[in-house]
Amino acid sequence: MDACCAPATSPAEKDNEEHTPWWRDRAILIPAVSGLTLLTGLILEWFVPGAGLVATALFWVSLLLGASQFVPGALKSLFIRGKLGIGLLMTISAIGAVLLGFIEEAAALAFLYSIAEALEDRAMDKARSGLRALLALLPSTATIIAAHGATRTVPVEDLVPGDVLRLAAGERLATDGVIRSGHSSLDVSAITGESIPVQVGPDDAVLAGSINTTGALEVEATAAGMDNSLTTVVELVERAQNEKGQRARIADRLARPLVPGVLILAILVAVIGSLLGDPGVWIERALVVLVAASPCALAISVPVTVVSGIGAASKFGVVIKSGAAFERLGGIRHLALDKTGTLTRNQPTVAELLTTDGIVRADVLGWAAALESHSTHPLASAITAATRQAPAAQQVAEAAGQGITGVIDGAQIAVGSPRWLAPGPLATQVEALESQGMTVVIVHRDDRPVGAVGVRDELRPETPTVIKTLTREGFGSTMLTGDNTRTATALAVEAGIQDVRAQLRPEDKAQAVADLAERGPVAMIGDGINDAPALASADIGIAMGATGSDAAIESADVAFTGDDLRLIPRALHHARLGRSIINQNIFLSLAIIIVLLPLAITGVLGLAAVVLVHEVAEVIVIANGLRAARAPHPTPAPDEAVRMPRHEQAENKART
Repeated sequence: MDACCAPATSPAEKDNEEHTPWWRDRAILIPAVSGLTLLTGLILEWFVPGAGLVATALFWVSLLLGASQFVPGALKSLFIRGKLGIGLLMTISAIGAVLLGFIEEAAALAFLYSIAEALEDRAMDKARSGLRALLALLPSTATIIAAHGATRTVPVEDLVPGDVLRLAAGERLATDGVIRSGHSSLDVSAITGESIPVQVGPDDAVLAGSINTTGALEVEATAAGMDNSLTTVVELVERAQNEKGQRARIADRLARPLVPGVLILAILVAVIGSLLGDPGVWIERALVVLVAASPCALAISVPVTVVSGIGAASKFGVVIKSGAAFERLGGIRHLALDKTGTLTRNQPTVAELLTTDGIVRADVLGWAAALESHSTHPLASAITAATRQAPAAQQVAEAAGQGITGVIDGAQIAVGSPRWLAPGPLATQVEALESQGMTVVIVHRDDRPVGAVGVRDELRPETPTVIKTLTREGFGSTMLTGDNTRTATALAVEAGIQDVRAQLRPEDKAQAVADLAERGPVAMIGDGINDAPALASADIGIAMGATGSDAAIESADVAFTGDDLRLIPRALHHARLGRSIINQNIFLSLAIIIVLLPLAITGVLGLAAVVLVHEVAEVIVIANGLRAARAPHPTPAPDEAVRMPRHEQAENKART
């Protein structure tokens, strides 16, 4: 909320107010009583002869109650902080109206402004409350397994990495972890937005706040109780809510000079008008000008929409890191998508293994696995999973987008892309594997090719439908990948993407995004270290999935806590709605000032009418901004394969 509109309220007070019912909230009750006494006074004045004195007393009560909600803050801002705020304009207007004998109008101004401010605060609190409610997903205690199998219950804040938690059916997980024993399905809908329970078993990573729906699990904590993925999401979104987007800055730039500008205009109206006519009439009009040109609706129009939109996005698994990112996301027209781990299932498997003469297949796979165990690339897990034992590697170094090197048993081993490591005598066979849609990793020993590993990663089942939906709605799409052209093209055809750019290094991806950005706003979606430069250079960088690399998540403007591609159109629709609401609010706020000013100067509208129109319009702007708090409906699953739980999809695939 802009400082010119906001009353002085501490963060602690805000947290308490978020959970206070309106009928117990003094910030609402005092303006409400002000309005009730004003209405009672008007009824007595209109319908009860001789009740003028009582009505006047009620008007004074209404005025004092309403003014108590903004006058102290306005004076504090003026004399302590040296700031001119909208509250000061309203204070001057109310005092002037009293001096001119317009007690009734002054009371109406105080009531309407105070109730509008109170509703504004409640609106902002409501927009934030959904986000803070995420922390309620963490239980207050957890059961940990101590020595000899004994269990004990500890506060969640005492959990540290390495603790082994016992999670019974129906319980929520207190922090992030890895399953050590047991099989079950987890409800992660409140965290990632995925409505289908996820089947999990040993070695699967699980997120804080997940609900265990069936069997008992033993989970080793990988994060502290109050420093996990869920608390990180809340921290990121709260930080984002405090950052203003471009349109918020535009609104601020317009609102801030308006406050002193309105004061100057009111003085000119009073002085020049008094020189040319009745001073009483023109001083009254100057007071009306103060109210008519107050930019409070403009100042609040963007922040309430941004806060509402970011909070709603977090509820369906989209973390937007700033108000600026929320607004830019609403203007995206083209998407650049990484292939591995984004368009594909991120479940690659070793499908073929080649060796040169005299080299044992198991040795090649072991060397590759020893190095890839140090990598975060999605293909690394496939290679390490293909062998039970791998030798120890020293001096391991990874070159993002190219490969990884190290020393094993005294020999220099390198594992990487055929674009980085020459396949040598395996070149023809490597091309054949790539034409089958495989990604091939070359293995060198002492600078000599000794083998190649063919890895296949299938498209996510929802990918073709998501790309088709985006294309139908006018979004362009481009595949960016460090993989070879043949593999990339084969998968792109299956996905429905026509623009394919393959064999790209990280800097090439960043340049490709820059080239696409020349045509219009572009978003880059990826999850690996090699995607970080492109994510940072795009208008919007989107980190895909909770398992993405830290470099990708830190470089991105938006992060998905789940890995369902259907979040993409859902997030774009949501941000586009928010951008539209922001435009509407700015237009409406400026239109109010433009229309009311000449009517106030010429005396067509009096103080009471301008106060009513101005404050009702502010309430409309707030209500319109709160529309961004409605999370969009999920995109329907394209077919039964997507709706099916993952373990059933795997079983069906195995049967066929």
